Amino acid sequence: MDLALNEAREAGTRGEVPVGAVLVLDGAVIAAAGNRTRERNDPTAHAEMLAIRDACVRLGQERLAGADLYVTLEPCAMCAAAISFARVRRLYYGAADPKGGGVAHGPRFYAQATCHHAPEVYSGIAETASADLLRGFFAARRT
Repeated sequence: MDLALNEAREAGTRGEVPVGAVLVLDGAVIAAAGNRTRERNDPTAHAEMLAIRDACVRLGQERLAGADLYVTLEPCAMCAAAISFARVRRLYYGAADPKGGGVAHGPRFYAQATCHHAPEVYSGIAETASADLLRGFFAARRT
């Protein structure tokens, strides 16, 4: 999760919402990314989406069975779906997102009957550090 927090910090430095994601397979990092929605003018350029895309290209496949994803914020519904479609084994996330989350909040994507694959989910990993990054980022923009 430390690597995901570093990606989040870098995203914040670029003016992006500070969210970072890291994919690990067999103990090795296969992809890491931070949000780049503003930089790329792409609403789908969330940290999770970018990490999944990069990992799939690197591995030459569309599935990431056996991979674990560490992300600093509860994934939104779009990212939760991509995690499911990629067949990620485990999802570890930091801060909960009551307004935009799609895992424990909102649509609760993995609890839906139409969800074909649900990863094991572990929440609250480095929760305070993740939440502090987000709070600080938005507080700075309100002043």
